Amino acid sequence: MELKSLKSGSDIRGTATPDYGERVTLTDEAVAALVNGFVVFLKKKYGDKDLRIALGRDSRLSSAHISEICIEVLKKAGTEIFDGELFTTPAAFYMTKNPEVDADGAVMITASHHPKQRNGLKFFTKAGGLDSAELDAVIAYAEAGETVEGARTVLRRRDYLSDYAQTLIELVRRRCGNVERPLGGLKIVVDAGNGAGGFFARNVLRELGADTTGSQYLEPDGNFPNHVPNPEDAAAMSSIRACVKDNAADLGVIFDTDVDRAAIVLADGRELNRNGLIALSSAILLEEQKGAYIVTDSVTSDGLRKFIESKGGFHMRYKRGYRNVINEAKRLNAEGRNAVLAIETSGHAAFRENNFLDDGAYLAARIIAKLAELKKDGKTLLSLIEGLEEPLETAEIRLSFKTPDFAAYGERMLRELRDFSEKTFTLAPSTYEGVRTNIDYADGWFLARISVHDPVLPVNIESRKKGGARLIARLLYSFLSAYSGIDSEPLKRYIES
Repeated sequence: MELKSLKSGSDIRGTATPDYGERVTLTDEAVAALVNGFVVFLKKKYGDKDLRIALGRDSRLSSAHISEICIEVLKKAGTEIFDGELFTTPAAFYMTKNPEVDADGAVMITASHHPKQRNGLKFFTKAGGLDSAELDAVIAYAEAGETVEGARTVLRRRDYLSDYAQTLIELVRRRCGNVERPLGGLKIVVDAGNGAGGFFARNVLRELGADTTGSQYLEPDGNFPNHVPNPEDAAAMSSIRACVKDNAADLGVIFDTDVDRAAIVLADGRELNRNGLIALSSAILLEEQKGAYIVTDSVTSDGLRKFIESKGGFHMRYKRGYRNVINEAKRLNAEGRNAVLAIETSGHAAFRENNFLDDGAYLAARIIAKLAELKKDGKTLLSLIEGLEEPLETAEIRLSFKTPDFAAYGERMLRELRDFSEKTFTLAPSTYEGVRTNIDYADGWFLARISVHDPVLPVNIESRKKGGARLIARLLYSFLSAYSGIDSEPLKRYIES
């Protein structure tokens, strides 16, 4: 079993069905070994006690089968199992906080926005999702064949997702002055992309008085027949924009498959994701807590930094990867600096007040509560982000390495790019990964970094000048084309497009 190769950051990901001719890597044996490894991990963490473990799955075609494998392993281990069946990733973590369940750990079966033939596992303790080192320990126990056996087994199945939905209802009511149906008069449409997020329209927004007529793709379907369930996907965002306009909605919300990410669309069809979503979330929090830190990934715009500072906050850029951003926010808090939000441009948003869990439904609930509050004063969400400077041009270009030893090769190449940038241009403040350089003549910047997971060099470019992004791309192409170990042709195609 190639268990180490299934690790993707702090998650397990692999091919679960043989669609498109891919070799199955997330086999039944691999799933069983990894869940056994997680049980061993919990036993070593909590000592000799009867474990209570929650289980949930997204709408993927392979998820129900994988769930049955997990249940058999957990039964043999003598655990008390709380099976929420169709679930969201945030709800899986909530099971460790739900006083009626009080789970010691949780297993969520999901591969987020990845293609339908993929699937994966996310593991949680009461402290949150496992980090990379903790997942390494789980994999080590799995590869060693360690198991736990017990005689006491209980399997409980019920609609635990409704318990989680109730926490969101209470959040919105509390933020709106404890009004029973504070969203009366608001029309909000939800696009769940046939993932697990349909509950948000049915079980949360309607209970709060919102009109959700026109919401789309709420029914779970692992074929994802309408669009990729991914707020970063252009077709998905086009779909929710059209939905908002066609239904004259006050707001649109779109989730990824397992609802740990979200984006929104305003009444005029303007989409708020990436920098706009971060700015809106920051504005809401900085109204409440001046001087707080907002931690983002490395590719956020210069305009966003100015905006956060104008609202009385501090902006901290850090390495990409939602777990990296969350851990950096936790580190700042441990130092006594009040970091209230860890958020990636991908839509992973983790509020300190919500245990630093990346939770798309919580993010949406926070924004919707603010919308209801502003509407009473005749204002809109757009009023909160007035003054945000948006770039005129942006690009993300992925360059593939052509050498097996891509990590060492890439690091050497980036060191030389850093030396070149330092002599010729201005290095931006550290983003803790790659090389970010300001290019004054193009009124913009680039960031080149090695991908967390793949043999790829993603290049992000931003400019406030027409044609500026291509000027920066030409500069990078002239530098990188001298390196035989990387394919710089995508930069050339972008320049010529």
